[in-house]
Amino acid sequence: MDNNNIFLAVKAAIVGIFGAFGAAFGWLGWLVLAWVACMAVDWLSGSSAAMQAGRWSSARARGGIWHKAGMIVVVVVAALADAVLGMVVSKMPGLPIDYTVLLPMVLVWYVLTELGSILENAAAMGAPVPQFLIRILASAKDTVEDAAGEA
Repeated sequence: MDNNNIFLAVKAAIVGIFGAFGAAFGWLGWLVLAWVACMAVDWLSGSSAAMQAGRWSSARARGGIWHKAGMIVVVVVAALADAVLGMVVSKMPGLPIDYTVLLPMVLVWYVLTELGSILENAAAMGAPVPQFLIRILASAKDTVEDAAGEA
């Protein structure tokens, strides 16, 4: 097999993996994947910013990991609440509703929060951060909070 065929095989495998993931988990799975990626980038960028400033400590790093673990617990609670409420709604006569509300809202809120934190870390590392991007993320997060308050 020549190098060109290996490249095509690798591309086909990647497309197959992502296609299978999308078929198995749908848009909610991609949202979970985006949240996990944001958590990892936030932790790494926060650690990098702390190292650059000479403030890195293993205790603070562990604190960040515990913070992320708490977020995972909240997401699990939202998923369980959606499952329970979905079962209740599906058993009500005359209400053929597919219920999944809490988990996507919690995930979007966390993704936006993580993106804001990543921007703060980038700024701490010396990167110029456009103010409009900070405002858009804050506005989007507020919109999710407002929508959750109305639900």
